[in-house]
Amino acid sequence: MKLDIAVKDRVATVELLEKNGSKVKISIDDRIYVLDAVMVENGVYSILSNNKSYNVEIVENQKQKEYTVNTLYNSVTAEVIDSESKYQKLRKGGSLGDEANYIFSPMPGKVVKILVNEGDEVKEGTTVVIISAMKMESEYKVKQDRVIKEIKVKEGDNIESNQPLIIVE
Repeated sequence: MKLDIAVKDRVATVELLEKNGSKVKISIDDRIYVLDAVMVENGVYSILSNNKSYNVEIVENQKQKEYTVNTLYNSVTAEVIDSESKYQKLRKGGSLGDEANYIFSPMPGKVVKILVNEGDEVKEGTTVVIISAMKMESEYKVKQDRVIKEIKVKEGDNIESNQPLIIVE
């Protein structure tokens, strides 16, 4: 399973590739790491990587899927950005940062209706595409005035999660 983890201004894609006892193989932005990780007490981990030892404490924050990660010298806030949290953020009208140049659905579904054409100038809040996912239809709107640069799908297409549907500028 892949997850996006946001730390400060950086979003990294993290994937667990293998786990065998305390041996863990993970991918962070397509770079492979082999670790020996042991939870020494609740929320505290001892990690060996390339013959170096790290102690990491992970504390769950009040905000769902947000954690404070403490090491000997640093403390950072990390947020798990999975398909569910992307979907919830979109439903609440939030923006998704770097993805602002395209419209996407955070979950697989089917394109029900495309309400714009390439070259159209659309105003903030305009619905551009309707997607059916999980037995619900969701309207996807632009967050600010935009121009439709490219439509990458057509009505009736089955789509994957996070697949660019409409490119905007």
